[in-house]
Amino acid sequence: MLTRKQHELLLFIHERLKESGIPPSFDEMKDALDLASKSGIHRLITALEERGFIRRLPNRARALEVIKLPDSIAPGLNAPRKFSPSVIQGSLGQPGFGKAPEPKRSTASNDDAPAAVSLPVMGRIAAGVPISAIQNPTHSVVVPPEMLRGGEHYALEVKGDSMIEAGIFDGDTIIIRNGSTATPGDIVVALVDDEEATLKRFRRRGDSIALEAANPAYETRIFGPDRVKVQGRLVGLIRRY
Repeated sequence: MLTRKQHELLLFIHERLKESGIPPSFDEMKDALDLASKSGIHRLITALEERGFIRRLPNRARALEVIKLPDSIAPGLNAPRKFSPSVIQGSLGQPGFGKAPEPKRSTASNDDAPAAVSLPVMGRIAAGVPISAIQNPTHSVVVPPEMLRGGEHYALEVKGDSMIEAGIFDGDTIIIRNGSTATPGDIVVALVDDEEATLKRFRRRGDSIALEAANPAYETRIFGPDRVKVQGRLVGLIRRY
């Protein structure tokens, strides 16, 4: 049996993985459970791991996988199949960035199965020092339709390590929902001064916009609202193992 806090944390991780395919950061887990320090989160994660509810993925900074949920929450979920987050295997892209053309739906091999969706890879996005924004699609990746929830989407290759504590690593391919708005806390593709594209967490600091890294080696950058344009919001990722 889980304690109340273990139960709350498991549900929070599960919902975040279901929403974006990316586990929450330790700070986000701490804030969600209203704990005073991250050491309490470490203890809860260890307890959940020992009870077989989650698994820490090897050689990945804070990467988590939900293996099962309590039957009281999701009857039948734990057997016979295992829950897995929205992270799929894929290939990598080349330099470039921009607005996506309409995605193409590939033909499914089974008439009853939903067709996979082919998304354009619009190039490389910096998770570190911003890089120049380019506007040329390079190739395509195929993703399951359940990863997309309305609207236009495109893919980008991640270059750099500034978002590793959000579970985003150098070489990952991220799925972006095209759009110009964001809610504080969203991970977004941001265009700075119409020249530099970067992947960061979106925050507001009074009238200014903060682009926050998920790696203590990088500083949060603050800009006037007219200097930053949101180009889309992260909804999933593809990892080449």
